[in-house]
Amino acid sequence: MSKILKSLLLSFIMASAIAPAMAKDDPPEVSIEGLELVDKNRRGEIYADPDIDWSLYTQTMLDPATVAFRRHWQRDQNRSYAFKIRAKDMEKIKMEMSELFDEVFTKELSENGGYTITDQAGDNVMRIKPAIVDLDVYAPDTLNSPGRSTQFTESAGRMTLKLEIYDSVTGDLIAVASDRREAPRRGYMQWTTSVTNRAEAQRMLQRWARDLVKRLDEARGASKGDN
Repeated sequence: MSKILKSLLLSFIMASAIAPAMAKDDPPEVSIEGLELVDKNRRGEIYADPDIDWSLYTQTMLDPATVAFRRHWQRDQNRSYAFKIRAKDMEKIKMEMSELFDEVFTKELSENGGYTITDQAGDNVMRIKPAIVDLDVYAPDTLNSPGRSTQFTESAGRMTLKLEIYDSVTGDLIAVASDRREAPRRGYMQWTTSVTNRAEAQRMLQRWARDLVKRLDEARGASKGDN
């Protein structure tokens, strides 16, 4: 094999290895639903319909948040102590997280965002379908946990929030957003309980809700400026 051919082959192999990594890091400019990329960072991205007049939407339908744990979360939690986490524990955590999401987002959208929360579709109503995925509670506090008073962690956990926003009348998907976050690492170990876990989850949800209100305000302002 000639040196030139070897060089070409090596270049091809390197390009093939790099391409998947680049594809993973760089989301497409247009989603499969036809939405355009608005923003991206290391945690996630936002897509939206460029032709939507956001200033028309003054009310919000907020669906209950679905919640899913990180893959193998239960298995990993039960490695050191069998049956530490049972199915009923997972259902309880998911239910509490969904209820907390509704409480936080309803308050932020209505009080800080000026949106009326409604359960009826209408021309000025957008429908938000939230999903919390990859939920990873580092030290869940359950009745089955051994040494419940001696669980110490540096961080409460992490999760990803996915939002789909629809026109409530037509059912058209007008925006999607995804964001991954971890509770702050304190730099020291701290006693972890259900109370501290809930407080950290509430802070993360508040940041997401306030970010959503800010984004919607910006979009509504831009839409008014275009009219």
